[in-house]
Amino acid sequence: MGHPRSDIDVIFTAEQISDRLAALAGEISGLGLKDLAVVAVLKGSFVFAADLIRALHRVGMEPEVDFLTLSSYGKSTVSRGTVDILRDVAIDVTGRDILLVDDVLDSGRTLAYAKDLLSARGAGSIHTCVLIEKEVDRAIDIRADLTAFKCPNTFVVGYGMDMNYRFRELPFVGRVLSA
Repeated sequence: MGHPRSDIDVIFTAEQISDRLAALAGEISGLGLKDLAVVAVLKGSFVFAADLIRALHRVGMEPEVDFLTLSSYGKSTVSRGTVDILRDVAIDVTGRDILLVDDVLDSGRTLAYAKDLLSARGAGSIHTCVLIEKEVDRAIDIRADLTAFKCPNTFVVGYGMDMNYRFRELPFVGRVLSA
């Protein structure tokens, strides 16, 4: 199961994440979504999205999956305040129920931008699902419809999330103690 590192403080263990994703899949299944497309915001959500779509499969759902790559951080640990599309979705979202999956909700800019983009393209409904919702004042007034975990305002890594392209491989979510 991967060993904790001495330079990382574990916030959510692999086991906690696995248990929470099973519960989230049940919640999503209960929404009655039809013609579901999961749109994962890359890069940070890739592990979360992969495990979530497998959890959705286990509860009998068969979503199409696509990816949207947005950037609001660059190489910084603080949002720049703007969002850029680096890779767009390929699927037609018109009239479809969309589950928009992202890793962290903090400023709200990325999630709001992605939601507005899909809405403008005619999505039937958009439900947002985030791994981590930081307890911060948001730059944009947005809430996630589904949240795996709430977390204090600290920069998190692991489980797909990185700091300068490092730590994505960790099976848990943690905080870097020393860079």
